[in-house]
Amino acid sequence: MLLYLDCDTGIDDALAIGLLLAHDDVRLIGIGTVNGNTSAVQAAANTAGLLALAGRSRIPVAVGVGEHRDEARHVHGDNGVGGVVLPDGGPHDPRTAAGLLVDLAREHAGALHVLATGPCTNLAAALRAEPRLPDLVVTVTVMGGAVRVRGNINPYAEFNVAIDPAAAAAVFAAGWAVTLVPLDVTLEHRWTTGDWQRLGGSPLNDALHEMLPVYFDAYEARFEEREIALHDPLAAAIAVGDVTPADAPLLKLGVDPATGQVLEETGEGPRVRVVLSLTAPAGPLMLDRLLRAAGASPQVASPEGRRPAGS
Repeated sequence: MLLYLDCDTGIDDALAIGLLLAHDDVRLIGIGTVNGNTSAVQAAANTAGLLALAGRSRIPVAVGVGEHRDEARHVHGDNGVGGVVLPDGGPHDPRTAAGLLVDLAREHAGALHVLATGPCTNLAAALRAEPRLPDLVVTVTVMGGAVRVRGNINPYAEFNVAIDPAAAAAVFAAGWAVTLVPLDVTLEHRWTTGDWQRLGGSPLNDALHEMLPVYFDAYEARFEEREIALHDPLAAAIAVGDVTPADAPLLKLGVDPATGQVLEETGEGPRVRVVLSLTAPAGPLMLDRLLRAAGASPQVASPEGRRPAGS
């Protein structure tokens, strides 16, 4: 599978990148960054640093344009990755993120899959730049929205969609094969501190392990237990076919421009496949893939857990 990733590399985006790099059947050929969990510029630095840890620095990373709204620092830390210092991944691609996506779609027409784990700003810009984009791309998977559950940035909306409602609406209406992975399903698939204790075995996995405590801190008040939701890695697992949706209706979707609420609509028009549930828990599969890619044992850690990376 040829894949372009558009992300706002915070902590769960970092997990998604780890999963994609761990997958033998996925060729990640480009990454664009968008303003969201952190600025697009910081997200690009984070992304390049993760690729350097994995020995994959040849994958181009392009920076999106637009204004950053600093609303996720309390979830992802000051630098988007829990304060973890990542290596310098080198210079970014000179193209904008939208430009990189358009170029890759033209070069790999009929073969490219797109995964977006941040706001849809870059995808909407690419649609404006290349109206044929829906015909060039095979599938689009978007992590975002709260369709039939409460939002996480306000009572109605999920963060990624609410940051740029117009962009999300444009992506939903473009007429390509869109799969939406909303809070309805991502909140149901989690890691515990036991899962965190097992994560390691490579420089990349160690960095992921080191940044996750900030994410656990952010979710502990919401869940009333020390667990984290696997938003972006779940979207990645769905995009590459690692997990199977159980309930995924085709719905006509709109977006309230004021609140960012995803609205189920009636009438004619493009439909979006909305994943509401899976056939099995996704957390164990994700952890197993990361461990096996690192050559680490998938066995359960000892009761005292493992020593945090960098300590």
